[in-house]
Amino acid sequence: MKRIASTLTALAALAATPAAAQTHEWGTKNAEFEPAFENQTRAPLVASDYSYTTQTIADGLVHPWAVEALPDDGGLLITERPGRLRVLQMDGTLSDPIAGLPEIFNEAPGGGNTQAGLLDVKVGPTFAEDRWIYFTYSKGTGDGMSVTAAARGKLSEDMTELTEVSDIFVQDPPSPVAMHYGSRIVFDGADHAFITTGEHSSQAERVKSQDLSTTYGKVIRVALDGSTPDDNPFVGQEDAVDTIWSYGHRNVQGAAMRGDQLFTLEHGPAGGDEINITEAGKNYGWPVISYGINYSGTQVGEGIAVQEGMEQPDYYWDPVIAPGDMSFYQGEMFPEWDGDLLVAALVAPGIVRLGWDGDKVAEEERLLTQFGRVRDVEILDDGSFILATDYENGEIILVTKSDSDS
Repeated sequence: MKRIASTLTALAALAATPAAAQTHEWGTKNAEFEPAFENQTRAPLVASDYSYTTQTIADGLVHPWAVEALPDDGGLLITERPGRLRVLQMDGTLSDPIAGLPEIFNEAPGGGNTQAGLLDVKVGPTFAEDRWIYFTYSKGTGDGMSVTAAARGKLSEDMTELTEVSDIFVQDPPSPVAMHYGSRIVFDGADHAFITTGEHSSQAERVKSQDLSTTYGKVIRVALDGSTPDDNPFVGQEDAVDTIWSYGHRNVQGAAMRGDQLFTLEHGPAGGDEINITEAGKNYGWPVISYGINYSGTQVGEGIAVQEGMEQPDYYWDPVIAPGDMSFYQGEMFPEWDGDLLVAALVAPGIVRLGWDGDKVAEEERLLTQFGRVRDVEILDDGSFILATDYENGEIILVTKSDSDS
């Protein structure tokens, strides 16, 4: 193990950011669609009456993609996209890579940048009894082809190794395009896992989001061992994959539970990033409907945002925020945020806070924009929260309330 952030470095990284610095003005729209209902987009912009202290716990991480708190102050699980899983202690001590991961596909066939690699990680709902952790990753299938996969393994007591590693989901069919893998994993209690996927982006493959015989652009629901729950919506339907929960998604890189409701967060094209309260068997429209346009400036499909039989997003952004993961806030440190959604954003930048009125967004705020590309946000037990910045020299940052607000 090594200490990434010394005490001196950590103290030097402390910074108080006043709420007045967190203002934001809406940018120019990419598309000229009218929202289907009030506050479906561009909800009122507000500023919280808080100031923030930030501390860099670790730096030098290569594209950290997910951060997950271990129970009982056991530190943080961190994934690095090239294929490393580590444990980070709050004093800056960073473990060597944990052994036992499967082979991680981290290539870019044809050159250019890849979105492939080690993606999400979560502590299993029965970790205290069995030490299962769950993770998603890009799995190579040969000849430059790859898919999104989810797996689980038992974390050793000394947190140096995973054992009994096995896949609980493997996307099908393999794709030649190393883009749009999704992928997050969340639990609806102690019985089921939801796994989000992407549709690999290309014009030829995006249409598979509407094809129930593939797992492109879907939310998947499995039992914790990967078996299929009998009450999944397409069980027994001919030419449909029985692990599908919902379909018509583009590239779902955020997921969170609020009670028994599954919220998913997906990248749109130019305009059209969206949040959905994702229900069993529903079709969320991609690439038939969208509130965005193609990056080339052309329309998506027939250029429509509403069609019968397809769900409207509960909220969308134009211009986009390029979302990472999200967490519902619970904690005493920022009590006015109770029940709000903190969204990691790559382009916005920083954190987007959404205040809710039931199932509708009531307000939006842009926070901590100085950190640029944020891939993940994790709420800690004391109400502070962790940011993971998505850079070649990525950082793990602790955010607390400034003493001036106490």
